[in-house]
Amino acid sequence: MPAPKIRSQLLAAVPVLITLAVVAAAIPFARKTWDVYMATPWTRDGAVRAYVVTLAPEVAGRIVELPIADNMLVRKDQLLMVIDPTEYAIAVRLAEAAADQERANADNLEVEAQRRQQLSQLATSVEVQQTYASKAISARAVYRQALANLERVRVNLKRTHIYSPVNGYVTNLLARTGDYASVGRNVLSIVDVDSFWVDAYFEETSLHAIEEGDPVRVKLMGYTAEIQGHVGSVARGIDVANARAGQGGLASINPIFTWVRLAQRVPVRVEIDHVPAGIRLVQGMTATVEVLPRGASKDSPRLTRKER
Repeated sequence: MPAPKIRSQLLAAVPVLITLAVVAAAIPFARKTWDVYMATPWTRDGAVRAYVVTLAPEVAGRIVELPIADNMLVRKDQLLMVIDPTEYAIAVRLAEAAADQERANADNLEVEAQRRQQLSQLATSVEVQQTYASKAISARAVYRQALANLERVRVNLKRTHIYSPVNGYVTNLLARTGDYASVGRNVLSIVDVDSFWVDAYFEETSLHAIEEGDPVRVKLMGYTAEIQGHVGSVARGIDVANARAGQGGLASINPIFTWVRLAQRVPVRVEIDHVPAGIRLVQGMTATVEVLPRGASKDSPRLTRKER
């Protein structure tokens, strides 16, 4: 075989040999990458969550004081709102007067009943004695009712002052001084700053590598620093569309492709351990969550992976 032909065949085989060498060298790395990928579940489908306290007045009236502003930080037991207390203060004074009157009436009837009991049966009959005793007992019961009513109107007077039950931020404040507040109607909401956590939605194929207590890294969209946390719990149930009854009470089954099955996503609650300075947590923010193997450092390097 002529030398030029052999040389051309060798040159043609060089790219193939290089490709095979690269593939052979990449197999161990790919296997290692896959092992790490399976051992450290990762998802971009996460969200910052917090408890939101909605406050609704327990008494009705016009708002006369509103010493707060939208997005303002408030502390627990801080005054948020005052509803006009005039009518409720009048109700307290009327209830106090009624209670005093019923107490005096009960005292008089008890004294009269005791006087009748001390008389001999020649001066009064047993029936009369029992009648006066019953009147005294009834008067004392009416007095207790007056005291209960007094306590109720005093509670209503206290309810005209609304205080924050938690430390948090006032959000979406639309109420204004002069507005009429109705009983049971929400007038303001507070995001509890002590309740933040992260909900991460992992594919069911990743749950085998997630245990309660596993260290977690959380990265928020817009921040480079990472939040440290741990797996608090894994949800034990999600909605199943096929479990709903259709028309006529018959089972409603959604058709699927037998060769393609999408993995369900299961909520995993991540408790926050440390938030770096400069990160502002907001309910509903998007989060990327990575669960590390038990015992791994939260500062250990990561691999760049596709979204799970």
